[in-house]
Amino acid sequence: MDPPASEVTQLLNAWSHGDPQALDQLAPLVESELRRVAQAYLSREAPGHTLQPTALINEAYLRLIEWNSVEWRSRAHFYAVAAKMMRRVLVNHAVRRGSLKRGHDAVLVSLGQAESVADQENADILALDAALNRLAQFDARKSQLIELRFFGGLTAEEAAEVMGSSLRSVNREWSLARAWLLRELRGEPGPGGV
Repeated sequence: MDPPASEVTQLLNAWSHGDPQALDQLAPLVESELRRVAQAYLSREAPGHTLQPTALINEAYLRLIEWNSVEWRSRAHFYAVAAKMMRRVLVNHAVRRGSLKRGHDAVLVSLGQAESVADQENADILALDAALNRLAQFDARKSQLIELRFFGGLTAEEAAEVMGSSLRSVNREWSLARAWLLRELRGEPGPGGV
């Protein structure tokens, strides 16, 4: 069972005000949610992805603990920042993997799969990151929404809370942002805005 949002928010605030024990109490409370988000994201990746949920969580967590002076507004705000950290970890991982020499860190696949799997996981995450960066140039709000929902695993309600919007607005923006992102990732021409 998930802890009450108010308990997480109180611990986040205590941590940001210098209470090191709050971080010790917070870690087990948020770990299961971060694991769920990491597993959900990695389940969409190509088979043989070399980054495991535990490694993704650990990398994101190490980055998050450096944010000890942030004024956390809510549990959802924390997960929004965690989503951004997971995105950075995944993009950095894809860039590192792409820079490795061929044959190094090989993935076991059948001969028929070899051509299509070779760079698919790196290309997918890098293409998504590039698309989100393009979207952020003309609509930062929709880019943030995709990041919250896709990388952070936030529900529409949680995303609305983080963004300070109504659920109806978030659902409308989510539909538009997803349609734009699909067109962009497929390379289809479309209107410049979302």
